Amino acid sequence: MFAVIVSCKDDKKSDAGDTTSSNQTEIGEDGKTAKQSDGLIAIHGKFLFVEQDNAAVLQTATQMYGVIINDKLTDLNAQVEQMKTDPYQMIPVTVRGRIIKNEGVKDEWENKIEIKEILKVSKPESEENDVIKLGTN
Repeated sequence: MFAVIVSCKDDKKSDAGDTTSSNQTEIGEDGKTAKQSDGLIAIHGKFLFVEQDNAAVLQTATQMYGVIINDKLTDLNAQVEQMKTDPYQMIPVTVRGRIIKNEGVKDEWENKIEIKEILKVSKPESEENDVIKLGTN
């Protein structure tokens, strides 16, 4: 007498296991993932781009960065513009980029950031006062 047991449940687990193993992050010899080894950092702050001045800043809790104008800044600004209620409103963002020391240039931020990846754009909290207005009234 032969008994054959077929179980679909095991088949599903092995299929799920196969996709999980293909999605796993590979870790290099130094113990870091490829993203951790690329020299970029993730940074969260409030972003503002003033197109007529061709100037952008990213304000963190401890520092203000000038933002290098590139294609990623243009992409980020397009996402930020949808959330602004005022042209000078700063919008919370999380980006990955390279910090560059701004040496030898006066009247600019000490550090600049070159944005390489946009991780998140958040709606501003309504009670925050994120509008910068310059000039006299």
